[in-house]
Amino acid sequence: MIVAGVMSGTSADGINVALVRITSGRTGLPGIRFLAHAEYPYPKAVRRAVLAAMNSTKTSVADLARLNFVLAELYADALLATQRRFHLKAELVGCHGQTLYHQGEAAPFLARKLAVTWQTGEGSVVAARVGAPVVSDFRPADMAAGGKGAPLVPFLDFLLYRDTRVGRIVQNIGGIANFTAIPAGASSNRVLAFDTGPGNMVIDAVTQQLFGKPYDRDGRIGGSGAVLDRVISAVLGGPFFRRKPPKTAGREQFGREFAQQFIRRCGRVHKRDIVATATALTAKSIADALQRFVVRRTGTYRDFIVSGGGANNPTLMAMLANELQPLGLQIRSSDEFGLPSEAKEATAFALLAFQTWNRKPSNLPSATGADRPAILGKISYA
Repeated sequence: MIVAGVMSGTSADGINVALVRITSGRTGLPGIRFLAHAEYPYPKAVRRAVLAAMNSTKTSVADLARLNFVLAELYADALLATQRRFHLKAELVGCHGQTLYHQGEAAPFLARKLAVTWQTGEGSVVAARVGAPVVSDFRPADMAAGGKGAPLVPFLDFLLYRDTRVGRIVQNIGGIANFTAIPAGASSNRVLAFDTGPGNMVIDAVTQQLFGKPYDRDGRIGGSGAVLDRVISAVLGGPFFRRKPPKTAGREQFGREFAQQFIRRCGRVHKRDIVATATALTAKSIADALQRFVVRRTGTYRDFIVSGGGANNPTLMAMLANELQPLGLQIRSSDEFGLPSEAKEATAFALLAFQTWNRKPSNLPSATGADRPAILGKISYA
């Protein structure tokens, strides 16, 4: 079966589409083969609307309803364009939608204590436009089972990167950074995965505020600055980084308010030093999470497999390599394993859609904290 995955991440920079062929495996785990991938930037006005809606204390209900439908139209456009480009037709679509709000920890609201999430982009519209059933809204089912609704990509990580002899850590650096730790010979219930903190989110935000650019292309600004270690030490002492997994993060923790506070904390220094410090925060927070919660001794894990937009930032990758050197980890790219790093998350939601279509669970309770495996998502029929 050819399945499409459609993903727009917390960076809100655009849409990723992956086309993959998935088969039911004899071992109970599906087989997956990557076919094609394409990326489409959001129109500037749409990106502004998405960013305005995220973590907003006040917004129009009418505009949120409209955004739900306009994003669905853009997802359908992106998927149809990808199918035409590669002469392929998806029989099933997994559409993650755009996260507007994610609160993995329960908090009081109207006399209830709730953990909540919201991904927008109407699946029914995508299904009608594309002519194939769409699985969307994946995270609530895990949360209903007591989980945090994230991370969900570890199911793909386990499927692709498990090894009987080698322990591997699979690191994604999108807007938020998260990793999946797969011990050698591990079954899925021994996989550990969680969000480590900011990925590109803070780097992008300070670059936008200080230089008027949406991101630090090739890490050039960060690479020309000096890292403020005092600022990083103070930030890493915060409650999120000390909290034991499972845990999840988003713009609620590391969005515009955090970026503004981060800039103030850096003080009167060269602007490039602030970008360098934001870049180092991502690298050091990943290494800190590994040392605190995963790598107890050198040699437990060997490969450190990187994907996501952060893999294209040479300054970030050099800082990360320096941080990982004492842990004896070898940095590798997901491209080496036949999956382009930019296509990984979209591929993951294609896989999750396939599982849902076949009435099989795809969350990993050891990663999300759920009480049980859950079948994820809602199906919209064409």
